Amino acid sequence: MIKKWLSQIGPGPLVAAAFIGPGTVTVCTLAGANFGFSLLWSLVLSVVATIVLQEMAARLGIVTQKGLSEVIRSEIRHPIFKWLSLVLVLSAIIIGNAAYEAGNISGGILGLETIFGTQNLHYGNRSFNLLSVVIGLIAFVILYIGNYKILERTLIAMVVVMSLAFVVTAFLTKPDIFGVLKGMFVPNLNAESLFTVIALVGTTVVPYNLFLHAALVKEKWNNTSDLKYARRDTVFAVVLGGIVSMCIVISSSAINSIEIQSVGDLAKGLTPLFGRFATYVLSVGLFAAGITSAITAPLAAAYVASGCLGWTSDLKSRRFRMVWMFILGLGVLFSSVGFKSIEIIKFAQVANGLLLPVIAGFLLWIMNRTSVLGKFKNGVFQNSIGLVILGIAAFLGIKSILTVFNVF
Repeated sequence: MIKKWLSQIGPGPLVAAAFIGPGTVTVCTLAGANFGFSLLWSLVLSVVATIVLQEMAARLGIVTQKGLSEVIRSEIRHPIFKWLSLVLVLSAIIIGNAAYEAGNISGGILGLETIFGTQNLHYGNRSFNLLSVVIGLIAFVILYIGNYKILERTLIAMVVVMSLAFVVTAFLTKPDIFGVLKGMFVPNLNAESLFTVIALVGTTVVPYNLFLHAALVKEKWNNTSDLKYARRDTVFAVVLGGIVSMCIVISSSAINSIEIQSVGDLAKGLTPLFGRFATYVLSVGLFAAGITSAITAPLAAAYVASGCLGWTSDLKSRRFRMVWMFILGLGVLFSSVGFKSIEIIKFAQVANGLLLPVIAGFLLWIMNRTSVLGKFKNGVFQNSIGLVILGIAAFLGIKSILTVFNVF
């Protein structure tokens, strides 16, 4: 029974692994420290939105046996609009993932340093963090093997470890259950919390995951009869990811004695209450979050580049490998020289929130094309939910831009 259930697990956990990275950990930590449980509703909204959009991406991948960027390339007929769209997608995903990668590796480093201490190599006036190379090598080997089953099993194992770490930490804080439920189902939005809400949405409903999911499902399934497995896989993985994110918010809400700016501060704040055990649990969770995202971000960038440029998306092709090597190499370089990633991570999450309406718009348009999906195109209910999500994402994005320019 368990063996059969495990055999039906697909790319869902990889999607969860991609959105629960150090960026998610950082943003959720700051959300809990600054606003308590009051922004949990935005994570509930984000989980629902993620399930709906990722189901569309998975359905597209199974029915067409193509990635999202490949379908965009083939379906937009007007040459100018086609290339403008592809340049927008390519630049946003490649540049965005390159910025993320430094944060992913830096997050993994923070987890390891808590346990093993700082491991720096000094050369003249410069200092290089050797742990970034270790994390980079782990990611490199897993990606270079180019075997989907090995990739899938590795990331599933890391997601399980990460989930247990953060769930245990949340239970240790003994949160007020009524306060948690109120935060989950009673929306609370003001000018002070706006950017945090956008960041929470951006760190959960990740645009590059839509490309990654559509590309990966065809590695697992190739028949429309498998759609039910893909839906089940998506719901389970995204809900699990949402629970992990909420546990991070809950954990950081319990600390009032120190100013929390990162998950490292969260670990320090929990130590007096629960001893070094809490620090080690958090460190393992952060390392797992870092390494999983360090693998999936370059992978997603390679799939997007291959689809946009018309290359083969074979995991072992030379061009495909060149893209993920470039992203991974930048991440190792910036993290090893002490690149400060916290502000970049927060900025990238907000940028993700602003990019989401554009990518979601492309996805909704494609999901309604009979020429692409036939009888598997969106129905009225799916379109209604999709438009509501698109409207909310656009509202938050526009409002944040207006706020930045002090329009209101």
